[in-house]
Amino acid sequence: MFSGSIPALVTPFRDGAFDAPAFARLVDWQIGEGTSALVPCGTTGESPTLGFEEHYQVIDCCLDAAAGRVPVIAGCGSNDTATAIRHMRHAQAAGAAAALIVAPYYNKPSQAGILAHYQALADASDLPIVVYNVPGRTVADIGAETMNKLAEIPSIVAVKDASGDLARVTMHRAGAGKDFCQLSGNDDLWLPHAAMGGVGCISVTANVAPRLCAEFAAACAAGDWAKALALHDRLFDLHRAMFSDSSPAPAKYALSRLHDWFSPEVRLPIIPASDASCKAVDAALSAAGVI
Repeated sequence: MFSGSIPALVTPFRDGAFDAPAFARLVDWQIGEGTSALVPCGTTGESPTLGFEEHYQVIDCCLDAAAGRVPVIAGCGSNDTATAIRHMRHAQAAGAAAALIVAPYYNKPSQAGILAHYQALADASDLPIVVYNVPGRTVADIGAETMNKLAEIPSIVAVKDASGDLARVTMHRAGAGKDFCQLSGNDDLWLPHAAMGGVGCISVTANVAPRLCAEFAAACAAGDWAKALALHDRLFDLHRAMFSDSSPAPAKYALSRLHDWFSPEVRLPIIPASDASCKAVDAALSAAGVI
């Protein structure tokens, strides 16, 4: 259903408020550079700091700016099942292609609780769901057996896996089937994830280097592993630099270097990228030939 280079979009702020004009320009630039789908209101979009109306404003702005040119996978996750359902209903009414749903964080549900959470979402809405497993942030890891059970739910169509466990790709292919859409959630592991059967990545780096990431995705899809490796090597320092400080501060700094209309402003508890992080980003942008 989804494939290729899919940026987990940053949410631009200016003077403390959502900067809708900058976001629309970001979306247009992304599509022009070859991005295959868009994810507003994910972790990189600082969704935990967005109020309900802001959250929906970001989704609506993304959909309006995309204007049907690429699918929009709206971030709808929450540790509160009722809130996630509310987000999904808005995203579906607005025209999103799918919802990205992170595993419930902070609550530390059991595997049975995780299953019940996603089943409740599927029962409440027929919007396709991309399950997001990122135990480094949520604590609750969605085990391979649980993921394979989730894949049996008709509206659960894909996984964004940021567990860092590449064996999951094979385990999901064996248990969920070869047609289940597997997307990497780690830029630095995108190459081996693709070689093992993944079809794309929901990416932080693609915010900053969308054309290179799209070219990399195309090389993987074509089985041109020599080209993919060369692009991976070219992008690797940038992948690392995106996490040289708390995300998305480095990505926002990088975008401010590339576009004079983009502010590096972040929202507490995230603070601006440190001097060391900025230097790492600058070096990586240069090494990748992005700037």
